[in-house]
Amino acid sequence: MALDFSGGLVKRIRRMSNIGTAEARRDVEEAFLDAAERLLVTVGRAGVTTRRLADEAGANHGLVHYYFGSMEHLLVRVLERFTERLIRRQRELFAADMPFAEKWRTAMRYLDEDAPYQKLWLELQALAWNRPELRERLASVNGEWRAVLTEAFEQAHAEFGIEMPLDALVSLVMTFNQGIMLERLSGVDAGHRELIAWIDGWLNGKEAR
Repeated sequence: MALDFSGGLVKRIRRMSNIGTAEARRDVEEAFLDAAERLLVTVGRAGVTTRRLADEAGANHGLVHYYFGSMEHLLVRVLERFTERLIRRQRELFAADMPFAEKWRTAMRYLDEDAPYQKLWLELQALAWNRPELRERLASVNGEWRAVLTEAFEQAHAEFGIEMPLDALVSLVMTFNQGIMLERLSGVDAGHRELIAWIDGWLNGKEAR
C-alpha cells in the first residue's frame, strides 16, 4: 500500500509541476505579446529586435524563437490576438438594439480610436507581401473582418434596398476603411470628414423613409 501511495503521490506532483510549467510558459508568451504590441505601436516593425522585445517583456531573448518559431510569427500572433479583442467589440456593437445609422456612427468613432491597431495591421500586411507563410494568416484576419461586416450589413442591405450585391458592399466598406486608415497614418485626411458626413446623411435619409 505504501508503494502504491508513493507512486500516486509522485504522479500527482509531476502533474502539478507540468501545470505550473504550462502556466509559466503562458505567462511568458503573454509578456512577449504585450511587449510586441506596445513596440509595434510606438516604434514600428523596423524598431522591434529580439533583444529589444526581450528587454521590454522582461524575459530571455532566446525564448522568442523557442516559443514562437520566429519574430515574424510572434508579430502575426500579436495581430491575431488584437483582432480577436476588436471583433468581440464589433459583434457586440452590431448586435445592439439601435438604429443602423447609430451603429455606423459608433463604428466611425472606433475608426478614430483604433489607430494603434491600424498601424499594426498595415505594417504586418506589408511584411506578408513577400512572405507566403505569413500571407495566409493575414488573409485569415481579413476573412474574420469580412465575416463580421457581412453579418453587420446583411439587414441594412435588405432594409435600405441597396442594389449592390452584399459581398460587393462589404468589399467597398473594407476598402473604404483601409483607405482612410492608410491615409491617416500617412498624415493625410483631406475629404475624410466630408465623406463620412455624406454617408451619415445618406443613412439618415434612408432610415427616415
